[in-house]
Amino acid sequence: MSHPAAPAPSAVAAVPAAPSDRALAHFEAMLAFETDCWDVHASHAAGARDFVLLDVRGPELFARGHVPGALNLPHGKITERRMAEWPDGTLFVVYCAGPHCNGADKAAVRLARLGRPVKRMIGGVAGWLDEGFALVN
Repeated sequence: MSHPAAPAPSAVAAVPAAPSDRALAHFEAMLAFETDCWDVHASHAAGARDFVLLDVRGPELFARGHVPGALNLPHGKITERRMAEWPDGTLFVVYCAGPHCNGADKAAVRLARLGRPVKRMIGGVAGWLDEGFALVN
């Protein structure tokens, strides 16, 4: 008598999930590197001023529309001299056009190399608009 074969695991379950302790470390670490559009919006609405929001796209795109409260500083212009305008320890949150753009990653690298605390706003402009938030120009 033969037994029916167990069904093959789905594409999701084919690779087992990490043990809980490793998953915890991974996801906690992600929060140290990233924030999202909702948290930035809620923080600004609550009057939080404990971070500087940088739109790292070019000036033309910034002028067409950007997240309220953002300063325009293209990633290629992030230099030690320019960042000296802010006190050491200032947290910078960087964003670009969206998940198809690596400008925020380039900005984060530059800031980290300068010893500056940095997080990337995941989603960028596309994520901001997806959440239903308005841009300003």
